[in-house]
Amino acid sequence: MRTRLPNVGVVAAMLLAVAPVAASAGDLTVPAVWFTPGGGVAWPPAELGYGQGDVSEREVTFGGIVGVRVAAGFALEGRGHFLSTEELNDLEILHGEGNLTWFPWPDSRLSPFATAGGGVARVGVDSGDENGFAWNAGGGVLLRFDDRFGIRVDARSVSYEVADALGREELRPHTEIFVGLNFSFGGTPADADGDGIPNRDDLCADTPLGARVDATGCPLDGDADGVYEGLDRCPGTPEGARVDELGCPVDTDADGVPDGIDRCDDTAAGAQVDAEGCPVDSDGDGVFDGLDRCGATPSGCAVDPIGCPSDSDGDGVCDGIDRCDGTPPDVRVDQEGCPIEVTEKEVELLETGMIRLEDVNFDFNSAMLRPESFPALDEVGDILVRWSELRIEIGGHTDSQGSDAYNRKLSEERAQAVLDYLIAKFPKLEGPQLTAAGYGESAPVAPNDTALNRAKNRRVEFKVLNTEALRRETEKTKFAPRE
Repeated sequence: MRTRLPNVGVVAAMLLAVAPVAASAGDLTVPAVWFTPGGGVAWPPAELGYGQGDVSEREVTFGGIVGVRVAAGFALEGRGHFLSTEELNDLEILHGEGNLTWFPWPDSRLSPFATAGGGVARVGVDSGDENGFAWNAGGGVLLRFDDRFGIRVDARSVSYEVADALGREELRPHTEIFVGLNFSFGGTPADADGDGIPNRDDLCADTPLGARVDATGCPLDGDADGVYEGLDRCPGTPEGARVDELGCPVDTDADGVPDGIDRCDDTAAGAQVDAEGCPVDSDGDGVFDGLDRCGATPSGCAVDPIGCPSDSDGDGVCDGIDRCDGTPPDVRVDQEGCPIEVTEKEVELLETGMIRLEDVNFDFNSAMLRPESFPALDEVGDILVRWSELRIEIGGHTDSQGSDAYNRKLSEERAQAVLDYLIAKFPKLEGPQLTAAGYGESAPVAPNDTALNRAKNRRVEFKVLNTEALRRETEKTKFAPRE
């Protein structure tokens, strides 16, 4: 009994069954061209004197394949085979085809394929040669050891016209099994996720398209926001910030501090915030900076909704600090909003621009102040502190006893002694606010003919030098008289 050769379609199906194995090993370069020389066995048609399908009636064949990649999984191949035997009619068969071949997994080490095409067959016997159309179909598997070298096995059925016993030309099958060494050239390494890193070096498969990767093929995320570089439209996101699908920080209350960092949600629109997203209230008036139209409100002041101090009596001291509500209009008040009570000397200063003291006493022929002079000087000092914008000259005057030069020098020393006393006693008085001058006996206020008149001439005067400032204040301000 003869053993029948399996149908070539069955062989091809068996070869394609290795597809799951091949698909799991896609890590090689997809070649651009290849050349596969080799050989195998063929079972010519029975009409040529062979028992078709009898495994023992086979012939050795030699040939080769040249392929060119035309798409990711498709190639055009040229194939040629030759067999010759002298045992039967001096048979020679030479055929060549152009095929379209499909490689489902072209970058795999074990790569199955299917192929089909057409060409020309030359069949020669001792009675003559015949040329005719030939077509073929089949499949196989390519085992690749590396990017450039492998072994290819395929099985296919080639059909061409052969004359039967009655001389009729019919297409008859010619089965071949071929084994060859595959040499590959060119091409690029397989990169399934298109990140520029070949599969064999890529530690992070399935990288999203467009993401930038490191040398191992793993996506980069410089700001660690969970959106890869190349897809992240907002690089440099602060650590801890929540982002949208584009990698841009989410800021629900639009205060400039992203959610995730913002510790104060729902900040009022327009309010200035600190680094943690909490509103800033520099003056502590309860109205946030950015919304507060009156910054630097004194502590304790009552304010309106826009952060400006309220001043019900219009005295310049805000409600909340003002201890004397209902102050009459234009009355000068102190820091607590209470009317400033003026003494006779202060009235004298405001009305005449000068305070004259006749009860400032010194030791005889000396600039040493006597203690009984201190109360009067202290009163003047209190007044000058309240009127810090006025520039005051302290003028010393004497009677006519003694020489004019002596009296002028003595009066200058006494005026300077008064200035030194006031500066020491009242630190709020600034040096430039006060000056000292000695006039001696040159400006008497009474004749020097009696002891009383001479006492009047021995005096100290506090004279306003910038009278325009005094005039402005007295025109706009009223004072409460001291009771």
